[in-house]
Amino acid sequence: MDGQRGGRLGSFLIGGVLGSVAALAAAGRARAREARTRRSTPAGLAAFEQAPCFREVVEREAAERTREDVSSLR
Repeated sequence: MDGQRGGRLGSFLIGGVLGSVAALAAAGRARAREARTRRSTPAGLAAFEQAPCFREVVEREAAERTREDVSSLR
């Protein structure tokens, strides 16, 4: 019976240590996620849409559409 009790106590202690390590790792990841959410620049598609080259393309396409609309009225 003492052999089982020692085995159970050892398993409990090892489980407690592993659980503590997992909790610390999760807390570290949460802090890292918070740091990533604070950005000074836009993320994703917003960053692309604010680029000067993209604005130029949009303006060019709008001008072409206007020219096509005017020519179709004639």
